Amino acid sequence: MTRVWHVAKKEIIQTFRDKRMFGVLFFAPVFQLFIFGYAATTDVRNINLAVLDHDNSAASRRLVEAFLASGYFTNAGSLSGSADLENAVVRGLADIALVIPADYSRSLARGETVELQAIFDAADSNFAQVAAGYARGIVSRVAADATGANLARLRAMAVAQGIAPAPMPTLDVRPRIWFNPELKSVYYMVPGVICMLLMIVTMMLSALAITREREIGTIEQIIVSPIARWELILGKLAPFAVLGLVNVALIMTIAVWHFHVPVRGSIALIYGASGLFLFSTLGLGLFLSAISTTQQQAMFVSFMFMMPAILLSGFMFPIENMPRAVQILTYANPLRYFLEVIRGVFLKGNGVDVLWPQLAALGVFGIAIFALAGATFTKRVG
Repeated sequence: MTRVWHVAKKEIIQTFRDKRMFGVLFFAPVFQLFIFGYAATTDVRNINLAVLDHDNSAASRRLVEAFLASGYFTNAGSLSGSADLENAVVRGLADIALVIPADYSRSLARGETVELQAIFDAADSNFAQVAAGYARGIVSRVAADATGANLARLRAMAVAQGIAPAPMPTLDVRPRIWFNPELKSVYYMVPGVICMLLMIVTMMLSALAITREREIGTIEQIIVSPIARWELILGKLAPFAVLGLVNVALIMTIAVWHFHVPVRGSIALIYGASGLFLFSTLGLGLFLSAISTTQQQAMFVSFMFMMPAILLSGFMFPIENMPRAVQILTYANPLRYFLEVIRGVFLKGNGVDVLWPQLAALGVFGIAIFALAGATFTKRVG
């Protein structure tokens, strides 16, 4: 046991000799615990509700207030017409567009069945199904309240006139599912897998590129060679960029031919966004390789970055469900913008006119991260 203790002591000293390992071993798990605790939630809240109210009555306003008071829906504003409704849903400004007919209050007072139209953005099929369930429950409660308020008056009038009691008012929600009418979760997940795999493959390979040279002892040969720093960076990262784009093509082919996921937008736009995103992933991988001394350390640090990036991108859990502080944190995540572009092109057929804010964010993050990585990487030992 004495020999075992000495071996264990040696490993502890060697592990913590590098101060950066302390953060990897202790800070990273705590950080990821908070990310998982707040971001990994299956609750559906903060559903953006836009309303096209053709009735503009006190009864229709009470219906909208019932949605907002439930705690599940947030007000995305009033719509002026069908064109405004389509624009709000296509651009992702509204998750649900509720259309209230012009005769809503009169039909409700007469005890007639009122048909409400609810248009759902079903790009995220699970989100849409849960939201539809909430909407049906709220409409049922509003109908029950209207019944309770009107039933005594209607029956009293019927008895006084010697006729049969009037019928009870009912509300009927007619849902319309946009972008994913069959509510297939594969339509939502597969485009996200493209984004996730592109990040993992390119970041991991680029992070291991320089540390591999250090471990096998060839970094000194590169340093004394006449190759410039930018030539070394380009030579190291260009193959990984090509490999990442080949992976995109391969996954897209499988998605279309095997999973039958529709591509409603421009394939050129997908590749353009992928190229912008590669600046971020390759730059971050280069930065990690510059600050790491071993491949094992580079791999640990890469996972420390990748897991929060995936959780905070909206790949598995809607960003709208996260606490406000975590939602603000997601704006610093390039994967979020790339995911919005890919899903928008695949499922909605969005173009540059709709996705330019996300593309601009990808460009800014890519240039900033790559510039930081280039400044950090030095062609020297130590």
